Amino acid sequence: MQIISSLSELRTWRQQCYKDGKTVAFVPTMGNLHEGHIELVQQAHKYADFVITSIFVNPMQFGENEDLDAYPRTFDADCKKLEAVNNHVVFYPTVADMYPNGLKAQTVVSVPNNELEHCAEATQRPGHFDGVATVVTKLFNMVQPDTALFGQKDYQQVRLIQTLVKDLNMPISIVPVPTVREVSGLAKSSRNGYLSDDQKATAAVIYQTLLAVQDALKSGARNINEMQTFALEMIELAGLKPDYIEIRDSSDFGKVTDSSLQAVILVAAFVGKARLIDNLTVELS
Repeated sequence: MQIISSLSELRTWRQQCYKDGKTVAFVPTMGNLHEGHIELVQQAHKYADFVITSIFVNPMQFGENEDLDAYPRTFDADCKKLEAVNNHVVFYPTVADMYPNGLKAQTVVSVPNNELEHCAEATQRPGHFDGVATVVTKLFNMVQPDTALFGQKDYQQVRLIQTLVKDLNMPISIVPVPTVREVSGLAKSSRNGYLSDDQKATAAVIYQTLLAVQDALKSGARNINEMQTFALEMIELAGLKPDYIEIRDSSDFGKVTDSSLQAVILVAAFVGKARLIDNLTVELS
């Protein structure tokens, strides 16, 4: 497995792929890899001749009082996991490589969507999605993949990137990959590493809450405010601190109406200091 740190080396590698007629699938990560990331890499082999995974903890998508400094850096262990699933290249840039003029002087990519901008993660983490859109655009320009894979645990992020690629006419196929879960239903996440075994067991209530709301929607319930209140109470009773739970039309993140074909339930909650997110889509017709 090849480890590339510089943009010049990356471009040389990519140009050789072009010359050889080889396709490239890309898995962008912030490292501290878990089974969900590894599933993305394994799926990526289905779409291209070569798989490249980036490891970069992006400061632009962390807000004030978030865990940028505490975010685990486990590069050596990550490389061993990637090598075990035949990942071909690791792109490992520095902050200076990604933002040579500093964060304040960085051109920012913003994906406008009125409903998305006032929904769940976007509301609770102002500027977060601008940071995501900016770094993903930069990575796409650097790697120039044919395909890129993203986990559906970050549901809003996947939709944002799909819109970004479409709006900016990027010749990249975006492949969403279903969330990988613990036996308890807890979504695999790098932040699960902050949890004790007891906290992990308690955190399973997040997925149980999603299932309960899903059952209500499938049974015909449409009082969204009432269901959201019920879900918040369910999470609080388990000892977690809910950040939000929102039920939205999955097509545009607008309100669920009688004409909605599919809903998405979006949730974030604190388990100790760890902030966990999850989601579930529900067919309504």
